[in-house]
Amino acid sequence: MEFLRNRLDTLKKPFAKGEKLEKFAPAINAFDTFLFVPNHTTQKGAHIRDAVDLKRTMVTVIIALLPALVYGIYNTGYQYYSQTGETFTFLDAFIHGAWKIVPMIAVSYIVGLAIEFAFAIYRGHEVNEGYLVTGLLIPMIMPVDIPLWMVALSVAFAVLIAKEAFGGTGMNILNPALTARAFAFFAYPTYMSGNKVWVSEAGAVDGISGETILGTLAAGGQVNYSMFEMFQGAIPGSIAETSTLWVLAGALVLIATGVASWRIMVGGVLGAALVGFLFNLWGANALMSFSWMNHLVVGGFAFGIVFMATDPVSAAQTQKGKWIYGFLVGVFCILIRVFNPAYPEGVMLAILLMNVFAPTIDHYVVEGNISKRKKRWASAQLKTA
Repeated sequence: MEFLRNRLDTLKKPFAKGEKLEKFAPAINAFDTFLFVPNHTTQKGAHIRDAVDLKRTMVTVIIALLPALVYGIYNTGYQYYSQTGETFTFLDAFIHGAWKIVPMIAVSYIVGLAIEFAFAIYRGHEVNEGYLVTGLLIPMIMPVDIPLWMVALSVAFAVLIAKEAFGGTGMNILNPALTARAFAFFAYPTYMSGNKVWVSEAGAVDGISGETILGTLAAGGQVNYSMFEMFQGAIPGSIAETSTLWVLAGALVLIATGVASWRIMVGGVLGAALVGFLFNLWGANALMSFSWMNHLVVGGFAFGIVFMATDPVSAAQTQKGKWIYGFLVGVFCILIRVFNPAYPEGVMLAILLMNVFAPTIDHYVVEGNISKRKKRWASAQLKTA
């Protein structure tokens, strides 16, 4: 490591202050801070000594995402081979999935990081590590056969409009990964919905149907998957959103490390379960009759509530606000699924909607606390008078 440290220091000399490449210092510094802990600290203002920096937080989230990603790669191949009727092994399914998904991840990182580096150089600030997670999330929530140029455009839109337009990492009001998906959904709807986009090569090979469970129910069809298959994730869907089992493994990592809020996760589950249960009592259509427990394990709900709704930038910040925010994400997710068949998954729009209202939730929580303290103070003054 000492050799690498010395080599980086040598490479950084032309980028030092006053040197001819000073303007491009953020680019070389990004590689330095990616490999090593930054050697600078806050010099003024209040600050806390802690071993956890943004880079470590992002790496923790990536580690939490890996189980769902690995399973998603396998499931992509599994869905293809199981529907074509070909015999296959685990390795065959994994290689097929990797052949489809790895290029999407590469495009996401290349396009997104290029824009991030360009803005860092233009604005003269350091490159933040926030895109390390966003760059992986975007392909994970896309259909498997979406063209790579659409992935690139979606990434560019998310980074430019949802992130850099607001000032960069830590300033965005909307989750960038979900913004990328929303852009693709509304700009290219035929590539983001229907019964031919969720299974690899479903549009090119006869006899393959890639309808999701919620899409089938919205169209009035019957679901033939067991609860275990739905929980395990052996179903059509976005690349890495199908397996609640492996999403829960990632959730445990995030909760154990304190990176994500368990209050938002639990609140989301409670909200979705309550509304789903009430609709089960009504049962006016297939989506209303669909078990509230099943609603929690399909349609990317678990993935969204664990990795998207808990985004520390776009979610609520107060403790009570997190409960309210998470609960409403769950409520609106099921409402959107049931009352708008055009968006049967629902969780994407529910989270983006609550991203917008998160500051308002925090505002009223804070105002409520201030009001309670004023009343306690007034009561104490009366007692002492």
